[in-house]
Amino acid sequence: MEIREYNIKDVVSFQKTKDDFGGLSNMAGGYSVNINDVIIPTVEHLYQACKFPLFPDIQEEIITENSPITAKMISRKYNKFVRQDWDDIRIKVMRWVLSIKLSQNWERFSALLLSTEDRPIVELSYRDKIWGAVENGDKLIGVNALGRLLMELRDKYAKHGYESRCIDPPAVVGLMLYRHEIGVICDDVHKEEFLISKEELEHCD
Repeated sequence: MEIREYNIKDVVSFQKTKDDFGGLSNMAGGYSVNINDVIIPTVEHLYQACKFPLFPDIQEEIITENSPITAKMISRKYNKFVRQDWDDIRIKVMRWVLSIKLSQNWERFSALLLSTEDRPIVELSYRDKIWGAVENGDKLIGVNALGRLLMELRDKYAKHGYESRCIDPPAVVGLMLYRHEIGVICDDVHKEEFLISKEELEHCD
């Protein structure tokens, strides 16, 4: 992803979870997710845990921490154990994490995305020009990867009312939680339908 420039007056920006659009933040509470029957408080917890597929103890330390900010700090403490390909796959993982957030919190999160209308979504940051953008006069400058992924979700799913309740894993080798591979993730309502369909396909083979 390349660096972009935004006019501050034209964008929807977020920084703190208590801001008007704070729910767009990965650290926002009230958007828990269920992965392999493990309830994870925020998608920030999930994203950080995905860095350590071979270290379930580290994953547990991250996931059981109430504060997403502290969970991120715990992750940094174990930087030397982060999977070696993380920089290559992190955008794919983040896209998946956000898709799970939307799928499992459809009504609330889709409404928030739609409330941004067609304006650019930008994570306002003091220094991170990769996931967000920083102020420079009346401009915001950065890759804004998180904001762009949120716009992708808004335009591809929320605008069209496409409520995808089963989310495929990203094309990433070794995506695991507590030593178990993460496959297709469905909410409770659609999990049984997915399992039945999968069983029917296996019988066809």
